[in-house]
Amino acid sequence: MKNFKNLLVASTALLTANFALAQTWTQTSAPNNLWISVASSADGIKLAAVASGKSPGPIYTSKDSGVSWTTNSAPNEVWAAIASSADGNTLLASVAHYFGTNFIYVSTNAGTTWTSNTNVPSLGSLACSADGKKWIASGGLGGIYSSTNSGTTWTSNNVPNGFWLSVASSADGTRLVAVNGVNPATYTRQIYVSRDSGSTWNLTSAPGLTWGSIASSADGTKLVVTATVTAYTSSAICTSADSGTNWTLTSAPGNQWSSVASSADGNKLIAATPFDPLYASSDAGNTWNLTSSTSKGWQSVASSADGNKLVAIDGFGGGIWTSQTTPAPQLNLAPWGSNLTVSWIIPSTNFVLQQSPDLSSWTDMTDTPALNLTNLQDVVVLSPTNNSGFYRLKTP
Repeated sequence: MKNFKNLLVASTALLTANFALAQTWTQTSAPNNLWISVASSADGIKLAAVASGKSPGPIYTSKDSGVSWTTNSAPNEVWAAIASSADGNTLLASVAHYFGTNFIYVSTNAGTTWTSNTNVPSLGSLACSADGKKWIASGGLGGIYSSTNSGTTWTSNNVPNGFWLSVASSADGTRLVAVNGVNPATYTRQIYVSRDSGSTWNLTSAPGLTWGSIASSADGTKLVVTATVTAYTSSAICTSADSGTNWTLTSAPGNQWSSVASSADGNKLIAATPFDPLYASSDAGNTWNLTSSTSKGWQSVASSADGNKLVAIDGFGGGIWTSQTTPAPQLNLAPWGSNLTVSWIIPSTNFVLQQSPDLSSWTDMTDTPALNLTNLQDVVVLSPTNNSGFYRLKTP
């Protein structure tokens, strides 16, 4: 194991990088619309967006990080939300509950074809696991429903009826979180968490604010939630570093926050408001800074796993905007039986793992990384050798 210790020091010293770049935002070719929700694959290449409003409309998808957008066979509906699996192939879209339709639409081929799922009552917000098989849905003045078999059967969960506005899931679908804007029976505002894919739920100690949007890290440990200002509560962005047990009020300015998104490690966050520019954090919400110079009717945001590809939609009849910064993945080494694993968060730009015996000559490794669906990291297993070695990631 001595050689593995040398390997660990070398790789972390060479490849650790800080994310501190401001984003530049570009409007895509998507049409102006009353956009309501947007979703992204883990690599940020496949995107999907839906609009709400007085008249039904289609679902839009992109397979090139927003450069081009197409409609598909999904019916025209007044949509409420859309969610994506890690590979972007499984998409869930819900119809706005107040229009009386009681189902979601599902695609397993990145939006090419769609089928309806009528096994769940009216709903609004959606989330799914990285493999697209575990679903969570909520909406209206009802409860929360979860499925562990791609929507074949649904479980009604032990939470009070309320105005459930947002749900989020860990990558493996085990840890779930849901926010209640207002419980009509008690007028309380609550956040509930589940650690068993929605079988049971527990009320957290989160303060009673008017909660709006919530996002989760891949392991479900780091949570970030927004609250809007009302006549009775203040606006805020709060975070939790222990799956909702404790909550911290961040330094984000007061605003009518509409949406928040998180990177897989929970460190890079982006928050939207319909009245001001976008805000971002690169330290798990400890500090926040403007990340766009333009005020739009920002309604929803989504992030790639590494936090370097972002997408935001203008819900006031505007367009869809994207931002991309150069990723600098960090290699992580961990024991795995008698071997070691080298891993990195799914990057938004292609990288090749290289090895070197001397830090001078480098060769591409032929091992195909395996995706770990619990933390959205690519993993390669390293076998013990009698020689020291060094590893790095390189763009092809």
